[in-house]
Amino acid sequence: MRTSMRSNQKVLGILTGSLSKRHSGKDRSALLKMALHSMRKARGCWSFIRALHKGPEAASVPQKDCMKRVFSGIQPTGIPHLGNYLGAIENWVRLQDEDGSVLYSIVDLHSITVPQDPTILRQSILDMTAALLACGINPDKSILFQQSQVSEHTQLSWILTCMVRLPRLQHLHQWKAKAGKQKHDGTMGLLTYPVLQAADVLLYKSTHVPVGEDQVQHMELVQDLAQGFNKKYGEFFPVPTSILTSMKKVKSLRDPSAKMSKSDPDKLATVRITDSPEEIVQKFRKAVTDFTSEVTYDPASRGGVSNLVAIHAAVTGLTVEEVVRLSKGLDTARYKLVVADAVIEKFAPIKSEIEKLKMDKGHLEKVLRVGSEKAKELAYPVFQEVKKLVGFL
Repeated sequence: MRTSMRSNQKVLGILTGSLSKRHSGKDRSALLKMALHSMRKARGCWSFIRALHKGPEAASVPQKDCMKRVFSGIQPTGIPHLGNYLGAIENWVRLQDEDGSVLYSIVDLHSITVPQDPTILRQSILDMTAALLACGINPDKSILFQQSQVSEHTQLSWILTCMVRLPRLQHLHQWKAKAGKQKHDGTMGLLTYPVLQAADVLLYKSTHVPVGEDQVQHMELVQDLAQGFNKKYGEFFPVPTSILTSMKKVKSLRDPSAKMSKSDPDKLATVRITDSPEEIVQKFRKAVTDFTSEVTYDPASRGGVSNLVAIHAAVTGLTVEEVVRLSKGLDTARYKLVVADAVIEKFAPIKSEIEKLKMDKGHLEKVLRVGSEKAKELAYPVFQEVKKLVGFL
């Protein structure tokens, strides 16, 4: 830049000297203006040419900040069930093949909002890692990591917690539902874990988050916190967009009004991906339907049968209409066995791969360690910027 200025001054000096000898005052003034105008144009051309050469490099910073980044997490409490697989994991596998930057976290910090046995929790983290790998999560295509290994999650969570008012958290439907079950024993962790969820997402400047219907309200909190932070400290966090899964909530096999859950006390209500064929058949045989034997899809009035049809369509890749058409002539008792067979076929290779992976604890630990290091590399600079914006030294 200084060299350019010196060159321009030198040229201007030569021009001025030349003009002073050959032209009158008016002429010199007019010609000098023309010379300066030509120099500015030339300087603009050179700036443009330099910009062309530096363009990709200069543009890399905003592109990096604005790139599409997907984040999602799953708790390591128990083996994933049919609902987890169809509602989240299957979608995760697809997203890692479509998007350039994808992070999936085993959110062990979230799991301790309810009491956990330390020994069981440690094993559950490894079991969940094995399950995700067996389902198709590829550490070469996405970052699979353990949440508690990246300390910036909790640090950012505290900053965001100081920005949200208590009534906002108390009005979240999941707090009402869970606190109601625990009566007066609802913990602060249970109350504030949606803020930790927001930190999970924002820490990586995530732009998209795959969520189920029951997490939409929490995503609104994430978006509000991102906007609130930006308003207070300047534009920094992207406001993430929800990616709603095409699969509606998988319902309990024993209560079609409730979603399938790991914590359901009725052992026949939930199909786990590691269940034996015999267990899967038994659970579908005992699935609640109704007194109409025909197979139809009508979620409003035939919740139980419609749940079976939705599961059947999801595990086979068929549409609901195709499933209903192919099931014509079957009564619901026989149809339950057809669905059970389809689920067994879907889960057989996954179950086999889980068993192999669980035999190699060292490999699972390495996957989490390497993934956590990669996540830390992304999280650290973002949080350093957050600290500066907030006013920390």
